[in-house]
Amino acid sequence: MSVIEAKGIVTKFGTRTIHDGVNLHIDQNEIYAIVGESGSGKTVLMKEMIMLLEPTSGEMNVLGENLENITPQKAQDLRREWGVLFQFGALFSSLTIAENIELQLKEYTDISKNMRDKLIHSKLELVGLEPYVGELYPSELSGGMIKRAALARALAMEPKLLFLDEPTSGLDPIGARNFDQLIVSLRNLLGITVVMITHDLDSMFSIVDRMAVLADKHVVAEGTLENVLQSQHPFVEAYFKNEYTKERFKDKIKDV
Repeated sequence: MSVIEAKGIVTKFGTRTIHDGVNLHIDQNEIYAIVGESGSGKTVLMKEMIMLLEPTSGEMNVLGENLENITPQKAQDLRREWGVLFQFGALFSSLTIAENIELQLKEYTDISKNMRDKLIHSKLELVGLEPYVGELYPSELSGGMIKRAALARALAMEPKLLFLDEPTSGLDPIGARNFDQLIVSLRNLLGITVVMITHDLDSMFSIVDRMAVLADKHVVAEGTLENVLQSQHPFVEAYFKNEYTKERFKDKIKDV
């Protein structure tokens, strides 16, 4: 079952064309990566999925809703169905971590303060943070802890969709792999669909179920890693089939 479908998406900024007929579909409960070189429109496409931008033309469907024709009330309801982890966390620096997580709970629910506190603690525990972290400010956290705190906030409303923009960027190799495993654990535990923008080959080769590769303003390959490796597009060849990558992941691309 597709939870996101992009059909013929065209995106233009003035005379510059970013997407020229992008097509893809994302299935329920999968970890799906959007891959491409800088400037290929990965983040723009994700912003169109979460209604921060509108495509110039084409059709974007999310959880059965056509975003072009959606009413303001439906749009507000739909936004509650997803959480977003932005690349640098985007936590409010003047608020504690607990207050950052609490924002949506205060805005969109009428649950008591006591229940909000319990939910905050449960979300922190879910992403591997101790309760005391809730009392700290973003400036007091390491890069890895900021990622996890921002992820706790993204999960506050128990979303069906989780959008991650470069979730492992800025993390050391061990921290990045731990974060990858956290994403898999959350997908399995919560039954959510994960959409991630990434340049991280380790993530693509280890936790991603399917991916779309953006190049030349189109999706030039989509599917499992095995499907993508069959593509002979120049970007796919350069990115996935260079000698360094072949040696590093030789057990997975030995037949390419």
